[in-house]
Amino acid sequence: MSENDGKKTLGLKGGARSGSVKQSFSHGRTKNVVVETKRKRVVVPKASAAKSTGGGGQAGTNPSRRPAGISDAEMERRLKALQAAKAREADEAIERAEEEKRREEERQRRREEAEAKEREEREREEALKARAEAEAEAEEAARREKAEREAARKAPPAKAEEKANPQAGDAAGAPGQPRNFSRPDAAPRKTDRGDDRQQQREARGKARDDGRRSGKLTLNQALSGGEGGRQRSLASMKRKQERARQKALGGGESREKIIRDVQVPETIVVSELANRMAERVADVVKSLMQSGMMVTQNQSIDADTAELIVEEFGHRIVRVSDADVEDVIDTVEDKAEDLQSRPPIITVMGHVDHGKTSLLDAIRNAKVVAGEAGGITQHIGAYQVTTDGGQVLTFLDTPGHAAFTSMRARGAQVTDIVVLVVAADDAVMPQTVEAINHAKAAGVPMIVAINKMDKPAADPMKVRTALLQHEVIVEQMSGEVQDVEVSAHTGQGLDELLEAIALQSEILELKANPDRAAAGAVIEAQLDVGRGPVATVLVQNGTLKQGDIFVVGEQWGKVRALIDDKGNRVTEAGPSVPVEVLGLNGTPEAGDVLNVVETEAQAREIAEYREQAAKDKRAAAGAAATLDQLMAKAKADENVQELPVLVKGDVQGSVEAIAQAMEKIGNEEVRVRVLHSGVGAITESDIGLAEASGAPVIGFNVRANAPARAAANQKGVEIRYYSVIYDLVDDVKAAASGLLSAEVRENFIGYAQIKEVFKVSGVGKVAGCLVTEGVARRSAGVRLLRDDVVIHEGTLKTLKRFKDEVSEVHSGQECGMAFENYDDIREGDVIEIFEREEVERNLD
Repeated sequence: MSENDGKKTLGLKGGARSGSVKQSFSHGRTKNVVVETKRKRVVVPKASAAKSTGGGGQAGTNPSRRPAGISDAEMERRLKALQAAKAREADEAIERAEEEKRREEERQRRREEAEAKEREEREREEALKARAEAEAEAEEAARREKAEREAARKAPPAKAEEKANPQAGDAAGAPGQPRNFSRPDAAPRKTDRGDDRQQQREARGKARDDGRRSGKLTLNQALSGGEGGRQRSLASMKRKQERARQKALGGGESREKIIRDVQVPETIVVSELANRMAERVADVVKSLMQSGMMVTQNQSIDADTAELIVEEFGHRIVRVSDADVEDVIDTVEDKAEDLQSRPPIITVMGHVDHGKTSLLDAIRNAKVVAGEAGGITQHIGAYQVTTDGGQVLTFLDTPGHAAFTSMRARGAQVTDIVVLVVAADDAVMPQTVEAINHAKAAGVPMIVAINKMDKPAADPMKVRTALLQHEVIVEQMSGEVQDVEVSAHTGQGLDELLEAIALQSEILELKANPDRAAAGAVIEAQLDVGRGPVATVLVQNGTLKQGDIFVVGEQWGKVRALIDDKGNRVTEAGPSVPVEVLGLNGTPEAGDVLNVVETEAQAREIAEYREQAAKDKRAAAGAAATLDQLMAKAKADENVQELPVLVKGDVQGSVEAIAQAMEKIGNEEVRVRVLHSGVGAITESDIGLAEASGAPVIGFNVRANAPARAAANQKGVEIRYYSVIYDLVDDVKAAASGLLSAEVRENFIGYAQIKEVFKVSGVGKVAGCLVTEGVARRSAGVRLLRDDVVIHEGTLKTLKRFKDEVSEVHSGQECGMAFENYDDIREGDVIEIFEREEVERNLD
């Protein structure tokens, strides 16, 4: 290495330098950290370059001081770059100095702030100590005064008299002797009492100096660490003073532990177990950890482990099963004196288009039919009617369409009287028979209303006679069932119908207790866009009030609002009153029973138990099938085509009816499978499910929201809207029919007899035939019959008349035929010519 290069030898000198930095934290705490500082290398130019800056020409003219191969222009550029580097270094040095100055000022400011905060903390701590000492002195004085009063109360009378009259004792002494003011039983002087108090304060201070601090941690204490370890907090001092006060007042005895009966189900959360035992959660977790179970307060433990913990804490365990959560539902029988008369519940049933809703409209003076799509009822409706006589009647209007079987069954289960509406011009129909069976199964009385008596074709005797076939004997036929001839259009017989209903309700003597927790049945449920889940509930017992907490099926809620059949808000609903209930956490199933409970915790627990039980039941139903059964089902379904659909409706009953109607569509070759059915608008998640399954989305009285419509357009999912169940069922049936394989039919178009067989080179055997019947076509199928037995079926390779290829040959003409890939033809064989036709099939 040459000395002229200006380079230094490598070494460790001038490397990293050690130093310390003071870190500042919140609450005035600081910390010294040892750091290493690395200096930036400063490039020092060579002496020859410094000299050359004075005159560029001289440097350029001295070739001995310049590296080899460097021109004058290159040398000047290098010198200029060196000067620029020096200028930059000078600027950076100035900036570093200014930055260091700013940092020093910032450190100084932080030190001053820390010292000021430390002074404030010290002053606050001294004030707290002074206040604590003052409180302790006051407590000591009160305790000493109380002790003196107790001592004075327990002292003998002579001593008390001597204390009360000290001069008398002095007078009894020898005369002339001076009074003795230094008696041992004399009260201490004020100065002595002050000295005693000072000594007591010092003793208390020594006793309190147990390695725990008082007040907040100051900066000096944290840095010096003189007090060492964790210090006593202010809250701890207050608890200690409270214990001392309780002890001084005689209340320091330990309270007797309360032994509780702890109900433990099959599994229980640790925090809930601690709550039922009225113990601290930390103590329960600690006990579990000592037993070898590392659990937190939010984890569940089994009943056996919970029993060990309960016994360890000294309580008594009461084992309960999960089904016991429903025991909180009030099932007490009502006393006879608490029962009051209630309005009857009348369900109107009958075949579709027999005039049930029109008859109810005539009674209510309303127009419900005009609001139903297609003029047919597709929801179950609940109404209250007040007659001219002042009697209140509750009517349930059920659909008559075949798809609403379960809806009619629910209406029959919650009713008191069934009004069977039969059209006088139509007699007994299938849904009429079904309504009769529902009424018989529910065991409720029936009143037959023969409607449409205003029509010329009305024949009430035909209706009465037809009812005899189903064991419904009306009064005019010497039976017990009341029958009334009515007309919804003219109002004929409406008063007689109401009188019959009133008479039947009087015979039944319907009563309920309105002063108990409400219980009712869900007639209908829907998901309203603005109001959330809404359930139409018919209260059967008790009174449902606003604010009540209830559980219904697998859902629960709190009554947010009650709306009657006229759309008015009410605060309560008594027995036999239909209301819409708002405030559910989900849409219940139609037919679920509503029960009012005391607390939200009980309602939530019951709903969760029922939901889990339903899941377990579904899982058990799926798991009950053996592997052989699953294989047999898969083999049976191998040739069955499915039409998947996704159904969304406005109310729960309609969705249930549509799903049941879909299950009935199909045969052994094709069937309809409902992927998902629900209440509410069509959402984006529904579109995603439909896309994955290739299913159309069916909306019954609902529409898709904007994101769902956009997703459907993008993914090519078909959405179909319906408001009449007839159209929905017919369209789905037509779509399912499209999956059926076409039926192939054979039409015989002619016969030909082989007269002679020729051998033609390049073609094979050719049959010379005479068409004896119909026509022979080149494109048709053929069968070769020998002695009336089919020995070959195939197609023609060629059909010729004379030497020309023709498409068809009519009866009575001769032709030549050659079969495709078949040569075993003989003279006298008969050729049968037929055509195949595909015919589309439909589901009946």
